[in-house]
Amino acid sequence: MADPLENLDWDDLKVFLTSVRCQSVSAAARDLSVSHSTVSRRLSRLEYTLGAALFERNREGLVLTTFGHMVLRRAEEVALGINSLRSDMSGEGDTSGVIRFATMEGIASLYLSSRLAGFQASFPGIRLELLTTSRQVQISHREADMFLSFFRPQGDKMATQKFGAFGIGLYAAESYISSHGVPESQHDLAAHSYVGYLDQFVELDAVRWLEEMVHQPNIVFWSNSMIAQRNAARGGLGIVALPHFALSDQDSLIRIMPDLSVTRTLWLTVHQDLRHLPHIVALKKFLAQLFQEDATYLAGE
Repeated sequence: MADPLENLDWDDLKVFLTSVRCQSVSAAARDLSVSHSTVSRRLSRLEYTLGAALFERNREGLVLTTFGHMVLRRAEEVALGINSLRSDMSGEGDTSGVIRFATMEGIASLYLSSRLAGFQASFPGIRLELLTTSRQVQISHREADMFLSFFRPQGDKMATQKFGAFGIGLYAAESYISSHGVPESQHDLAAHSYVGYLDQFVELDAVRWLEEMVHQPNIVFWSNSMIAQRNAARGGLGIVALPHFALSDQDSLIRIMPDLSVTRTLWLTVHQDLRHLPHIVALKKFLAQLFQEDATYLAGE
């Protein structure tokens, strides 16, 4: 009896890996610069070759079946082997490749994205995809290759380490202070209005920093966006709890009660099968140096 794997096409596995990462046929087609029908045809051919469905297709996109998860593990091993062979043949680490890097919206938009030009200039062969999220990214399911978070993720096939820290303080606009005064004690805080997160959309307790500083704050403006909260506070709606990195050098927000603050640890998680690849190592080193150089700034000192 013929072995079905004799007809396995490595290009079909590459399409499969891209589809897992992109979570939809359309996105995979754009990523690979091919047509939607080409991706669909290659996935169908791979499923036919392997004799089982790899995905369930629904409105949310492509969802791996149990069999698909098993194939994903083996396909990643093949991809890792090819990357290692490429590095061995070149005699040095190949720092080209794609990195899907996930982190929280606030630190991505208000800190990291403006500081990545140096990395791209040093490693033009690396395509860095910055994914913002408000939940834990499933590294083991290849939703991303790397995940920078305010909490330590739980799961399999992950290599996680502390990568720095940042502080959070209370800020208010001059217009708000002019109308309501400056709180000088915990007792004074109870009489003020606040800008905060929409509770039903808070999936991570790590972002409940306002409640750590103010007991039962009187929230008058809610948003699931740190940027929207910052801008609402700039407009004078209330006091806001913000990471210090969210403030620009010329920001109109004024820090109040500087002795009142909380801290969050930054955790960097990498899929354990990818952690030694040269382009992954390059980004890790860049981030480590960045957070070390900006440690005082991130702490709000």
